[in-house]
Amino acid sequence: MKFIIVGMGNFGAYLAARLTDKGHEVIGVDSDMSKIEGVKDKVTHTICMNATDKQAVKNLPIKDTDVVLIAIGEDMGASIMATAVFKELKAKRIISRAITNTHETVIKAIGIDEIIHPEEETAERLAKKLEMKGVIDSFDISDGYNIVELNAPNEFIGKTIGETDVRNRFNVNILTIIKVRNRPNLFGDMQERQKVLGVVSGSTVIEEGDILVLFGDIKDIQKVLDLNEE
Repeated sequence: MKFIIVGMGNFGAYLAARLTDKGHEVIGVDSDMSKIEGVKDKVTHTICMNATDKQAVKNLPIKDTDVVLIAIGEDMGASIMATAVFKELKAKRIISRAITNTHETVIKAIGIDEIIHPEEETAERLAKKLEMKGVIDSFDISDGYNIVELNAPNEFIGKTIGETDVRNRFNVNILTIIKVRNRPNLFGDMQERQKVLGVVSGSTVIEEGDILVLFGDIKDIQKVLDLNEE
């Protein structure tokens, strides 16, 4: 896929580098040359440009770009103006970062429905990790439903997924299992490695050290976490 990411601050630069690492074509845009210099070796293409300048933005390959992401965080005015410019130039898909409620309201008024709040989303995930003992990571879906990574309860060790009967007992599904193993690296030192099993079945055996990826209501997932407290 092809991406244009506007704003090479911490969030935008990291996202641009990650997408580039995954084989996507990314154009990183920022009006600050020092930020462009900092990411030019990590991103497919970088351009020092004022993204609020419609005439300058016209030179970008907008029609060939799958996603334009406005990642500007510090300057709300610049974020809104850049979003409006790409909207006017008919970008296929625009995702915009919002810092405040007012910021989000204005972006929605422009006609952008895909709005992200990276700071809030990160804080929410960390809050669940801190308040729910045993949670490794979590992702909110909607209306109280979550995807949660947690250490396999002792009661499940050595059993198949079918034998745990989690669906009937707790009203949650095990989506997959992450196997954690210590293996030697190139220098011979033991290093923790993770392997996702993919789609699991009722006959998949849960082993010690496994991480379960559960889907369900957070209250029901808490009941699974409580097994290790018994």
